[in-house]
Amino acid sequence: MPGLVIEREILIEAPLEVVWRTITEPEQMSLWFADRVDLVIEPGAHGYMGFGDQGGPVVVEMVDPPTRFSFRWNHPRGEEPVVGNSMLVEFTLTPLGDEQTRVRVSESGHELRDWPDAEKQRYADEHQEGWGEYLDRLAGVLAELRSG
Repeated sequence: MPGLVIEREILIEAPLEVVWRTITEPEQMSLWFADRVDLVIEPGAHGYMGFGDQGGPVVVEMVDPPTRFSFRWNHPRGEEPVVGNSMLVEFTLTPLGDEQTRVRVSESGHELRDWPDAEKQRYADEHQEGWGEYLDRLAGVLAELRSG
C-alpha cells in the first residue's frame, strides 16, 4: 500500500559525536524525545520510554556508534518484539564536514501488522508528522547547546 513509508530527515548544525550522544543517552533523549527514558544502549537491552501518560517497553536492536541506532516498540504486552508484531525505529547519522550531521529516522513494521489499511495509514500519517516534530526539537536542543 503506497504512502505507508515513515521517513524523516534533518540537517543539524552539530558534530556527529554530539548528535550521537543526544539521540542515544537517556538523559539527553528526554530533552527532545520521550519524557521518561529508562534504557541501556546495547543490543538486546530492554527498557521503557514514556510520553506523558503514554509509553511502553522498548528493546534495543542495533547500536553502531556513531552512525546507527535502532529499537523496537509498540508491540503487544507480554510478547517479545519481533518482525510482524512491533515497529522498528532506525536512526542513521551522516557527518557532513566537522560541524554538520544529517539525521535520518525511519519507522517500519506497521505495514506488516494485521490491521485494516485505514489503520495502517493513520499510524503512518501520525508518526510521519510526529517524527518531524521530534527532529525539530532535536535540532532546537542542539542549537541551544551550541549557543549556550
